Amino acid sequence: MKEEDIRNRKAFNHYLKMVSRDVDNYFCVDNFIKINCPACSGEKFTKAFTKDLFTYVLCNQCRTLFVNPRPQYEVLNQFYAKSPSTKYWVKYFFKPVMEARRNKIFKPRAEQISQKFPEFKNGRIGDIGAGFGLFLEELRKIWGNAEYVAIEPSVEMEKICREKGLIVIPDMLEDIKDWNEKFDVLTSFELFEHLYNPHNFLKKVNKLLKKGGYFIMTTLNVQGFDIQLLWEQSKSVSPPHHLNFFNPDSIRCLMEKNNFQVISIKTPGKLDWDIVEGMVKNENIKLDRFWQLIIEKDDKTKDQFQQWLVKNNLSSHMMVEAKKL
Repeated sequence: MKEEDIRNRKAFNHYLKMVSRDVDNYFCVDNFIKINCPACSGEKFTKAFTKDLFTYVLCNQCRTLFVNPRPQYEVLNQFYAKSPSTKYWVKYFFKPVMEARRNKIFKPRAEQISQKFPEFKNGRIGDIGAGFGLFLEELRKIWGNAEYVAIEPSVEMEKICREKGLIVIPDMLEDIKDWNEKFDVLTSFELFEHLYNPHNFLKKVNKLLKKGGYFIMTTLNVQGFDIQLLWEQSKSVSPPHHLNFFNPDSIRCLMEKNNFQVISIKTPGKLDWDIVEGMVKNENIKLDRFWQLIIEKDDKTKDQFQQWLVKNNLSSHMMVEAKKL
C-alpha cells in the first residue's frame, strides 16, 4: 500500500490550509487550559515545538508528546461540528478515497479481528467514531449474526450508518447513557489522538464493556519513524485534531491505570517510509545524506526497511488490544 492509495496529496494539503484558517476563527490561546500528561499524569515536560497556536510538549517521564495548554472540550466539539475544514474533509478528502480505504484498511482489519476473536461472532460490537460505518459493514459480512452499533455523533454520518442498517448511538462516547456492560467488543480507529481527555474516554469504554470484553484501537505512535524524522513538519502533527501522541510504553501505562489488561501493542504500519519519501520528493523536505541514499534504493530495500520498523515497534501506526479486567 502507498500513501497515494488512501490520501490524495493535493486535497490533503488544501484541507490542512483550511484547518490553519479555521484555527484563527475558533481558538484563542488565552482560553487554553494547562493539563498534566494524558498518559502518566506527570507534571514535568519539555517544550518540543509550536505549530500554529498550539504548543507541543514532551513528558519527561513517559515521553508522550501532547498539546499543552489545550483548547477547552466544548470549543473543540464546536470546531469539529461546524468548521469549514471539517465539511471539506468529509466531502472532498474522505469520500473520493472511501472505497479504497474500505478495501485496503477496513476489510483487512475486519478479517484480522474476526480471526482473532471468533468467540464474539454472535456478540454485540460497537465502533466508536464509526464514520461511514465501513468497518462494521465489513465485519458484518464475516459475522452475519452479530449485533453492530455505530457510536457516531455527526448528524450526517449518523444518517449514513442508519441507512446501512446499523444501530446508531448518536452521542459523544462520554455522554452515552444506559449501555453499561452491554458490549462484547468496542473498537476505536484513528480517534485516540483527537481526545481532549483520554482518561475519561477509557473509563467510559470500560463501563460499556462486559467483564472480559475487549477494546481494540489504533492511534499514532510518537516513536514512529516518519513522525520522529519529520517532527513538527509531519502532517500527522496537525493541531487541533491531533492532540496526543502516545508510545507503546505510555499507552500501556494509560490502559492499566483504567482497569485494562493489555494483550498486545504493535505497530503494523505500512506507510512510514512512503510518507517520508513523498515529503522529500513532492514538498521539498530536506534530509541528511543517509536517508537520501535510501530514496535512491530499489523497492525491495524500502520494503525491508518498513518491515524492520514494524518488527521493532517503530512504525507511527499503533494498534492496541486490551481486555477489561
